[in-house]
Parts: sequence; C-alpha cells; structure tokens
Amino acid sequence: MAAFVIKAVGRATLRRSPFPTRPANLTRGNHTRNHTKSPPTKADENAANGTSIPVANTVANVPIWHRLGPLSRGFQAYARSQRKHPLKTQFFSALVIFSLGDLSAQSINGDEYSPARTLRALVIGAGAAIPSYKWFMFLGNHFNYSSKVMSLATKVVVNQALFTPVNNTYFFGMQAFLSGDSMEQVLERIKRTVPTSVINSLKLWPAVTAFSFTFIDAQYRSIFAGVIAIGWQTYLSYLNRKAEVEEALESASESASESGGREEMRSERTQKLGV
Repeated sequence: MAAFVIKAVGRATLRRSPFPTRPANLTRGNHTRNHTKSPPTKADENAANGTSIPVANTVANVPIWHRLGPLSRGFQAYARSQRKHPLKTQFFSALVIFSLGDLSAQSINGDEYSPARTLRALVIGAGAAIPSYKWFMFLGNHFNYSSKVMSLATKVVVNQALFTPVNNTYFFGMQAFLSGDSMEQVLERIKRTVPTSVINSLKLWPAVTAFSFTFIDAQYRSIFAGVIAIGWQTYLSYLNRKAEVEEALESASESASESGGREEMRSERTQKLGV
C-alpha cells in the first residue's frame, strides 16, 4: 500500500509543468494597460482645432492671383465668365484694352483728346477680339511635343512669325482706312509702321508668350496678355500717331513745293512777256 502511494505521488510530480503560471492579477493588469488611451498630443489638438501645420509635399500649389486678397475675387469672377461666355468675355475685354491703350497714347502725345481716335480704336478692337482669342486657343492646343522646351519654343516662334505681322498690319491698316485715307495711303502707312513694330515686338512678346504658356492657366492667359497689351496698344497708337504727323508734314512740304514751283513758272512767264 505504501509503495502504491509513493508511485502515484511521483507520477503527479512528473505531469506538473516545469514553467510557473502567470498570476491572474498580472494578466488583468496588462490587459487593462493595453486598452488605456494615451493622452492627446499637440498635433492631435491642432488637427481638432483646424490649425494643423501642413506636412511637406502635401500643400497644393495655389496660383499667385488666388493669394491677392480682394483682387482674387475679380480674377475668379473673370475666370467664371471666361468659362461660361468665352467669346463675349473676350469681346468686351478687347474693347477695354484698346480704349485704354488709345487713351494712354493720347495722353503721352500731349494732343487734345480726340473721341474719333478712341472710336477707331474700339472698332479695331472689336474686329480683332475673336480672331485673336481663336488664335491663342489654337496655339495652346497644338505644337505640344514630349519636350516642354521644344513645345514652348515652337509656340513662341509661330506666334511671332505669323500672328504679330498680321495683327500689326490689321491695326495700322485699319487706322489709316478709318481715317479716310486712300488705298495708296493705307499701304504707305503699313510700310512705314509694321516693320518697326514687328522688330520692337521681339523685345516683349516672346517673353510674354513663354511666361504665359509656362505659368498661367488657360482661363487666365487672356487677361494676363490683356494687361500687357494695354502698354503695347499704347505703343502702337503712339507709333501710328507719329506716322500720321510725318505723313501730314510730307504732304504739306509737297504741297508747298508744288505751289512754289507754280509760282516760279508764273514769274518766268511774266518775265518773258515783259521782255
């Protein structure tokens, strides 16, 4: 009997696990600690208040005209009008640009204000508005190559080689035609002004075109070019007025020389008759 008891106790000792069991209270404590919320950090508080600091590479690129305060509303209104009524917006924009350019040119020349000149500028601007818009839309949708540099250079060259001479010829030719000049005088005005204006445009418009197609959104290109065009139209109006004055002086000198020649012929005839 004693031997049986000793064997049973030995088997129970062998079946017991060699590793001590973890206390129940420690297990519960760990479980509680794992589910305890950590205190909120300052970043969490900023996010809740809407004042979180943006992380690098997550800030959207905002155009500069969206950061001009009250002026931004004007740009945005113009963009909405451009999207809804592009032709109407371009038409009235051209009227404003050409009229401001003419007013500026008249003030620079120092002449007395001429409403007829402003009216001519408005008519010319109305005729140029839609074709100019269509041209720049065509230019933006074409000549787009894999190389951005090649695309930009092609747009600048095509615009300078085609649009600038045609646009300047239209401007100066219409100025002379609406002033009542004959076709011969219109051609003379074009010969006198267009080459000079095209050469001087190389100092401005290639840089404007490159900047516009690189940094300006499509809906804002027209108003950006329009602001630059006010100064350009001032120059064109000034150049046109200069040509008008030169032509008037040449016509006056020719008339004077012709009248002087007639007087000489009369005096010669008188002398012959007297003899």
